[in-house]
Amino acid sequence: MASRSRLKEIVNKGELDMAELTQIRTVPEYFGENVFNLKTMRNYLSAKAYKSLSETIKNNGKLDPTIADEVADAMKTWAVSKGATHYTHWFQPLTGTTAEKHDSFIQPDGEGGVLLTFSGEELIQGEPDASSFPSGGLRPTFEARGYTGWDPTSPAFIKEGPQGATLCIPTYFVGWKGEALDKKTPLLRSMKALSKQVGRLADLLGIKAKQNAYATLGGEQEYFLIDRDFYYQRIDLVQTGRTLFGKEPAKHQQMADHYFGAIKSRVIAFMEDLDREMWKLGAPIKTRHNEVSPGQFEIAPIFENQNLGVDHNMLCMEVMQKVAEKHGLACLLHEKPFKGVNGSGKHNNWSVTGPDGKNWLSPGENPHENERFLVMVAAIIKAVDNYSDLLRAGIASAGNDHRLGSHEAPPAIVSIYLGEQLTDIFEQIEKGSATKSSKQGGTLEVGVDSLPPLPRHASDRNRTSPFAFTGSKFEFRAVGSAHSLAGPNIIINTIVADAISDICEELEDAKKGKKDINKTAQKIVQEIIKKHKRIIFNGDNYTEDWVKEAKKRGLPNMKTTPEALEVMKDKRIAELFERHKVLSKKELDSRYGVYTETYETIVRYEGALAADMVKTLIVPAALEYTANLAETIKSIESINKTKATAVRNILKDVASNMEKAADETTKLETALKGASTDKIRKIMADLREAVDALEGLVPAEIWPLPSYAEMLFIS
Repeated sequence: MASRSRLKEIVNKGELDMAELTQIRTVPEYFGENVFNLKTMRNYLSAKAYKSLSETIKNNGKLDPTIADEVADAMKTWAVSKGATHYTHWFQPLTGTTAEKHDSFIQPDGEGGVLLTFSGEELIQGEPDASSFPSGGLRPTFEARGYTGWDPTSPAFIKEGPQGATLCIPTYFVGWKGEALDKKTPLLRSMKALSKQVGRLADLLGIKAKQNAYATLGGEQEYFLIDRDFYYQRIDLVQTGRTLFGKEPAKHQQMADHYFGAIKSRVIAFMEDLDREMWKLGAPIKTRHNEVSPGQFEIAPIFENQNLGVDHNMLCMEVMQKVAEKHGLACLLHEKPFKGVNGSGKHNNWSVTGPDGKNWLSPGENPHENERFLVMVAAIIKAVDNYSDLLRAGIASAGNDHRLGSHEAPPAIVSIYLGEQLTDIFEQIEKGSATKSSKQGGTLEVGVDSLPPLPRHASDRNRTSPFAFTGSKFEFRAVGSAHSLAGPNIIINTIVADAISDICEELEDAKKGKKDINKTAQKIVQEIIKKHKRIIFNGDNYTEDWVKEAKKRGLPNMKTTPEALEVMKDKRIAELFERHKVLSKKELDSRYGVYTETYETIVRYEGALAADMVKTLIVPAALEYTANLAETIKSIESINKTKATAVRNILKDVASNMEKAADETTKLETALKGASTDKIRKIMADLREAVDALEGLVPAEIWPLPSYAEMLFIS
């Protein structure tokens, strides 16, 4: 970190190195400087426009169209002052990534010059060519019209380029008839549905509203870093994000010495730059550390509004790639870039801030807050049990199939971890006990008349659980590292809203019948536990015993993406999303089509690449070595007149595995012409076994690919 005296020296000499200037300033001085946030808006908007827009942002209200031109001009003025020459509507199509089309601010002035303009109309609505984005049948390919619409609840930001900057405006993306062609539109709808039901429940429980309820999100992001030179030598990493072949090194993560270990200088330099770039973009990045596997790391933010949290994570994945390039590294976001070591996930920490401004998944300080907490947890238990199959579908992908259930990530069986004390409390409520001691000590009243005061963080964590209560939130640990967080959160918001709606209907009936609301709420919690307790499991999710037990309980175990996606065709799922106005049946069907096609495409192009690599890289290397071995055998036996048994055995092993690799490649190429993805993946696994065996036989100087031992240990 440069000193203040260095800052004075830079200014005096005119050496305006922006990277160095950023380092000199403290974080509060530059945090959010590239964001058109409320603090910045105040300096660029009239008092009337600022008040109107800030109310829209804070309460998710409708935008006043009369201020659009003023807001647009203010954004443009601010962006130009930051070096921007262009603007773009930044959106999230069904590709799972982000998209943008840049337009400059210039407008001819009629006298040979230009003016810089940006209108309210250009701010509010854009029209990118939608023909090449996946739509799953929502619109024909020849109909290109699609609309991006400004999302004022996620602030505009500046993307800095090598020679300038671009104003990025977060938007949703819909078709000509209003169908959602993106992930943001249904996310915003699901947030609205959840907010509505939480507000409804608050009113019934007598909780005064100060604001709209909203979902919060903290997304932990795991990733790998490798040297960029190695990356470009691995065509499989470049084209698929994972190594299709690769022998495990003798030492990798067995000693657990990388996890939370001292961060190497080259990596910490990357992390420091990444933090600074994300802080400038207003993302509340909090944590950085080494993960389990060598070469694996994690970055995590503080909780924030769910919509903004999703946008920040999408932005973070992009910034990580750019910062890694600057440091001569490649950032790998695939769920399983290296076989045999830990894969990467994205832990989706989800909670709800109620209309009282409090976290509804925090037990609170008094029985009234405990009631709110226990009803909320009961709703989540009901939601996850009713729709565990949908949650599994929400994290299904070709990449995540390599990670789930492989003793490094939660299994494909969705269950809930509550911890010993909270489970004990619910068991007591189920039995209707009057007063009992908790497992953590102390007396808890769990009878008919009152609900217990609950201590905070009264349980351990369970790293094997896919959906775990961790003190003041639920952590959905099964999300893949390359996934958009929008998908799983759309599902969580909707299923919890549905469960709360059912609870509210019972409470409203009780209110009409002049029954005691608190006693009714306690009875509802009791009935939910009795009916849905099968979803609660506090043990080791990795064991075969749990697989057997889950089957007895009737919990689904969908191990592959095609199995998991089938639930999207279920009538009850369509009714769920339509009931809460999150996705129409047509929109839901489109997602099934897009995700199924994406899976099929990935498996097939990975298979095609594997076959090409064997024919053009692996077999030639093996042939070169066999020729060397044959010459060695000939030389030894001509001189010593004895049989070179050891060398002949090596040659036999190389030739055998080379033949197997060639045979499996032929099978693979045949399968790619029309066989199922299951068969293709099985042949690819057999092919990999032969190729990896060859890597262990062929000398390193002949083997055409960088090894795991070279790539995983950054120097």
